[in-house]
Amino acid sequence: MSSIKNSFKYLKFGDFAQLFLAALVFPLAIIAKIFIRNFWLVCETKYEARDNGYWFYKWVRENRPKQKIAYAVSKKSPDYGKVKSLGKVIGRGTPAHWFWYIVADKNISSQKHGKPNAAVCYLFEVILGLRKNNRVFLQHGVTKDDMPWCYYDNTKFRLFITSAQPEQEYIADNYGYPTGNVKMCGFARFDSLHNAEPEKDLILVMPTWREWLGRESKDNRHADFRITEYYKKWNGLLNDRYIAELLDNHDLRLLFYPHRNMQKFLSCFSTSSARIEIADWRKYDIQDVLKRAAVMVTDYSSVFFDFAYMRKPVIFYQFDESEFRSKQYKKGYFDYHNTVLGEWCGDRESVIDRLKQKAKTGFELLTESAVREFFPLWDENNSQRIYDAIIDLKVKRTNEGK
Repeated sequence: MSSIKNSFKYLKFGDFAQLFLAALVFPLAIIAKIFIRNFWLVCETKYEARDNGYWFYKWVRENRPKQKIAYAVSKKSPDYGKVKSLGKVIGRGTPAHWFWYIVADKNISSQKHGKPNAAVCYLFEVILGLRKNNRVFLQHGVTKDDMPWCYYDNTKFRLFITSAQPEQEYIADNYGYPTGNVKMCGFARFDSLHNAEPEKDLILVMPTWREWLGRESKDNRHADFRITEYYKKWNGLLNDRYIAELLDNHDLRLLFYPHRNMQKFLSCFSTSSARIEIADWRKYDIQDVLKRAAVMVTDYSSVFFDFAYMRKPVIFYQFDESEFRSKQYKKGYFDYHNTVLGEWCGDRESVIDRLKQKAKTGFELLTESAVREFFPLWDENNSQRIYDAIIDLKVKRTNEGK
């Protein structure tokens, strides 16, 4: 009972409004559930349809058109039109979203919080145990760190999809899921990464977010952001004269694309080079950018796995490693300092030197054997495997999560 009371403490005003909305549609949804069977609901974040959820939804609509399925995303999303062209779309967080969330036999998302309302759904699914449907977690990125919020006790996911061998073993051994709940099928978005032809003149710089900077709070004002190490290091890279010389000498371009959670600070970044573009997430599809780029510079972003999956070179620029580990993600199985999937750098000079070396060799690809060792399911059948695994949930059910 105390845990239930504690959960209510974390509900904000908007969450209570959503709780009321859920209660309002609940009777009708329960009646509808009697007649509507085997309905699947897919979603990601409120304003995006670019991740594993979208690619899985697209595959199902094109390859299993008889499957009853819908995708939830805001009508204000720049991706709304492309989803609507595939099939049924539901407004994220609307009464219709709550209705179909209750009706759905399978709730599928690439985000842990990919639901009508994260706080209310956590109350229903984990604390109260009222929503024990077959919930499927497609993941947003390859899990490599220790993330307690993804432990079974905090999610009750019926199916946790993985894509890499060490990832599968790490989650199955450490995250507390019942046997069979963690399954290596590969990521749906990986299906479209094969045979991509990179533009040999494009460098992609994609730093991830910082929990102590990227959240809205009284301490996160734009003026304060400009004095952070994060800003100084990345903006310093964009304005380094040796980077400008590298781009000019090798006729290269650089696209700076910070994590979605850091895009609120995009206007703080600047550059004097005409060869560098600071990318607004609304104008660039991340999947397209990943395919086009020849080399990637990132810090801790799991998106580098997509890049390495395509056998393309990666450079890790980690100037705040100890702070990141203490404030955001604790280290898991992956060692950035010792991996064939990328090269580690702790300062700007090293990053520029690595880029110079790789530019001279035309951004040479990784060996296929190195990639296959990490990703044994290196093919275009990931969505098919995910679909089959979800279908199989009808037969293989644990006592928990029914």
